[in-house]
Amino acid sequence: MEQSIVILLSVLDGTLRVSTPLVLCAMAGLFSERSGTVDISLEGKLLFSAFAAAAVTYVTGSPWVGLVAAIALSFSLSMLHGFACVTHNGNQVVSGVAINILASGLTVVLGIAFFRQGGQTPTLPKDARFTPIELPFAEALDSIPVIGQLYAQVISGHNILVYLAFLLVPVTSWIVFKTRFGLRLRAVGENPKAVDTAGIGVRAMRYKALAVNGVLCGIAGAYLSTAQNAAFVREMSAGQGYIALAALIFGKWRPKTAMLACLMFGLLDAIAIRLQGVVIPGTETEVPVTLIQALPYILTVILLAGFIGKAIPPKAIGIPYVKER
Repeated sequence: MEQSIVILLSVLDGTLRVSTPLVLCAMAGLFSERSGTVDISLEGKLLFSAFAAAAVTYVTGSPWVGLVAAIALSFSLSMLHGFACVTHNGNQVVSGVAINILASGLTVVLGIAFFRQGGQTPTLPKDARFTPIELPFAEALDSIPVIGQLYAQVISGHNILVYLAFLLVPVTSWIVFKTRFGLRLRAVGENPKAVDTAGIGVRAMRYKALAVNGVLCGIAGAYLSTAQNAAFVREMSAGQGYIALAALIFGKWRPKTAMLACLMFGLLDAIAIRLQGVVIPGTETEVPVTLIQALPYILTVILLAGFIGKAIPPKAIGIPYVKER
């Protein structure tokens, strides 16, 4: 029984860590898509900002400087996406895919050019990473069964970006559904013509949404390479941007339900990590971890195939707004 609790706590702890970039990207996608702009490029911004964070952190020795660099690069890519789709009414899916392809290739080329390690960055020392934070009374409460252990081993012991990611969920919900900015954001995604008639700039609102999108993707990328890992590795985003987008759709473009979907994907990843090398009872066969690692991607396809018809997107999503003259 005690061993089962230890395993459960370990899986829950891993779930929070693995889910963090998904939650950040899902919140980023929520802002842009609520404004009517499809953002397939979550994956590319996540990958590119991870490279920027690791490279700059290695040169400067400060993960905070790396975080700023990641945010700046991701913000620039969001503005590029806006320039193509909002200013020039380009195809939003094509623009997003182009950014993903650019990130996939250019991070490797730059990694080889700068560090000559096969597209990777050098390993970061511990003092150049975002390290775990022990919350107050965690050590004292660890001896209390279940509740104390949950606080000490699952809630405590994460780095600041993990706490920031989950704090941003209620903040995003408040901004989108309780503020004037959020009301205008949702109106632009539902009926941009009516918003324009009321004297509110549709393009300006979509650019603002993309700006927030870029900042959040930058934080997610920095987390991947300077907190969850200690270096940039080629293609290290591993489709997490797409999974975050699927979680956003499954969550019906709402922050809390999107976060729960991200946690579900993260749980599958955490279980896969935990089951590596575990032998099936009564046999000499190890658990097929490869199959379990594929489950988040299989689940993505199943959820999108089964639920996308029930999840009603903003009415103007993916439709360029052309101001009538």
